Amino acid sequence: MFKKILIANRGEIACRVIKTARRMGIATVAVYSDADARAPFVRMADEAVHIGPPPAAESYLIADKIIAAAKQTGAEAVHPGYGFLSERTSFAEALAKEGIEFIGPLVGAIAAMGDKIESKKLAMAAGVNVVPGFVGEIEDTEHAVKISAEIGYPVMMKASAGGGGKGMRLAYDEKDVREGFEATKREGLNSFGDDRVFIEKFILNPRHIEIQILGDKHGNILYLNERECSIQRRHQKVVEEAPSPFVTPEMRKAMGEQCVALSRAVDYHSAGTVELIVSGADPTGESFYFLEMNTRLQVEHPVTEAITGIDLVEQMIRVAAGEKLKLKQKDVKIDGWSIENRVYAEDPYRGFLPSTGRLVRYNPPVKGWTDDGAENGRRGIDGVRVDDGVYEGGEVSMFYDPMIAKLVTWGETRDEAADKQIAALDAFELDGLGHNVDFVSAIMQHPRFRSGELTTGFIAEEYPEGFRGAPASDDLKAKLAAIAGFVAAARSDRARRVDGQLADALDPPADWSVTIDKTAFAVSLTEDDVKVDGKSIDLAMEYTPGDTLVEAEADGEVIGVKLQITRTGLVMTTRGAIHRVDTLPAQIAPLTEHMIEKIPPDLSRFLICPMPGLLVTLNVGEGDAIEIGQPLAVIEAMKMENILRAEKAGTVKALNAVEGDSLAVDAVILELE
Repeated sequence: MFKKILIANRGEIACRVIKTARRMGIATVAVYSDADARAPFVRMADEAVHIGPPPAAESYLIADKIIAAAKQTGAEAVHPGYGFLSERTSFAEALAKEGIEFIGPLVGAIAAMGDKIESKKLAMAAGVNVVPGFVGEIEDTEHAVKISAEIGYPVMMKASAGGGGKGMRLAYDEKDVREGFEATKREGLNSFGDDRVFIEKFILNPRHIEIQILGDKHGNILYLNERECSIQRRHQKVVEEAPSPFVTPEMRKAMGEQCVALSRAVDYHSAGTVELIVSGADPTGESFYFLEMNTRLQVEHPVTEAITGIDLVEQMIRVAAGEKLKLKQKDVKIDGWSIENRVYAEDPYRGFLPSTGRLVRYNPPVKGWTDDGAENGRRGIDGVRVDDGVYEGGEVSMFYDPMIAKLVTWGETRDEAADKQIAALDAFELDGLGHNVDFVSAIMQHPRFRSGELTTGFIAEEYPEGFRGAPASDDLKAKLAAIAGFVAAARSDRARRVDGQLADALDPPADWSVTIDKTAFAVSLTEDDVKVDGKSIDLAMEYTPGDTLVEAEADGEVIGVKLQITRTGLVMTTRGAIHRVDTLPAQIAPLTEHMIEKIPPDLSRFLICPMPGLLVTLNVGEGDAIEIGQPLAVIEAMKMENILRAEKAGTVKALNAVEGDSLAVDAVILELE
């Protein structure tokens, strides 16, 4: 077994590998850029080597720097994690020349399966079902338009070396191809150093199912069941679960055996994932097609670990060291259900725009890991796991992937795993930047998710007008009103006790007017009872002014609520929604009718930068006439390009930025007449 390994990655996956290596008694080496100098994975590792400035192209993607760090520290093997160099054949070859073991598959397997174009050719030759498309190199935009018309719309344009949702564009017509082809090439080049693109037919109402593969160097290959990864946004996974609510035992066996055969054709060893697209319209499950094989660990691997009890990182290390798998296919079981939600630095209330900045508050719902790997923090909820690589006070940078953490739950049933997600998300405290905690909580509660009727179009179909928060029932609002009244009374009582604020003879108000999202409630509190609109609510909770998270039991229902104090009351966040709450003593509330409403200024004539990022393209100049929907600019943030379109017709009066500028959020890019 290895004595020391280097992790050629960063963030949560670096922490994840270090955790397993430490348990196995293996020393670890981290590599880090300037942006990650204080990151948890750097402090967790036994040794750390600086490799350059923040851009990945100048640090984590430079193989020579990684290899030099391995030689400098005496690391015998390198775990690549996912992304970066994990599927780069030249990196694996360079390690082999230096006598350093690559914790992953053979170079030939990476070359054959890591390249989407070549892997499709191989799958076709092996008799595996593949999605209809053009398997070859595309010359330019005109060639892409011609191919797309021959395949038939809609089509998907994909970067050949892509992964993680990067370098993908869906095109419904020629206009989409012309707008998206060059952007797809650029994203492929910027993220993977390869601008080749291929085009294939887009399967309508598709489900995204993937099979986890595990093989050793002695010819043993297993499939460790499937994962359902259909809930995606911009082709990037948001929710994953294992097993799939759609897959039957017969389908699982057929898919698994086909994926094993494909893996055997390239002499595959280590962990890998075969991704399949399945027609949700076919209840037999026979209409499944090979998409690609990821010759590395997947982001969503924890859900497979949760239902099988197999540590995939440990198995990868043991396989790389030459050990045989101790498991047989018959030993692979399915124990319960597991769901993973990716917590992203993006704001669903603002069209999922990327969000960067400082994590002013970061308090996950379960134990975390301190710098030396010791358990730390809240005990939280049984069956909950958080994989992260951030810390309170740290920066979420524009240079890397927007994922903050992975929240994983396990339950005996799918509903139990989803309910634990809701409870854990209610207790997940994140402040300082936009995040999607409310959004994934709303998905967990959604009737369609609960029914298991999923497709890759779920988010677009269920939230066509964007996300405004999960709907709250009248019953939930009444319980929140009771909690808000209790908090208001407690704060008022504290003010009474602070010298000079209120006379001791004055008691805090017992009757409150509580308005939640413009719905008014009359809340009355006594020592023995809490009434909302005259109806008693059995409320049990503790609150100390300054608390940002409370857990209340209202009529037997446990509700976790995040609190933020405002001038007029509270902001209460729970069950996937933000509720703006006004709390006023009942005798004062009628006076609010005489207040003048403040009207926000009209900013519609400005093109505002919605996120921090790089202005890649400016499509118009001063004096140009523009139409609604016309592309005006392209902003690159967190390795993704975002097209800003005109929301109104007009004429460009002035340009306030030029291509190449790094822009802050809300910076004015241009002004209309």
